[in-house]
Amino acid sequence: MSEKGHYHDVLDELNPQHRALRQMIPGVYRGFAEMSSAALTDGALDKKFKELIAVAIGVVAGCDGCIASHTQGAARAGATKEEAAEAIGVSILMHGGPATIYGARAYQAFCEFADTSQ
Repeated sequence: MSEKGHYHDVLDELNPQHRALRQMIPGVYRGFAEMSSAALTDGALDKKFKELIAVAIGVVAGCDGCIASHTQGAARAGATKEEAAEAIGVSILMHGGPATIYGARAYQAFCEFADTSQ
């Protein structure tokens, strides 16, 4: 594990894998990037809130890559640890016991990114 932490390592590990697949299907990745940008742009909901929604969905999906990416995004967008914890709490409400496992992982990831971005 790097000095930065596990979830930084998760993103570092996924980058070359994404790069290799993106070379094979660039149109799919281009379309996904456009959709991601449009979905996360400030609107009636701000980017921070949208990233926290994505964190909660990542918890329910049990997706470490999603958790790493969106906890980083939420921290960069100015979310607090309290906001992250409450968003994760909603995922636990909606998904039950399994969300307590990925919720704890997501909170650890959020703290890792929040603490290294200061």
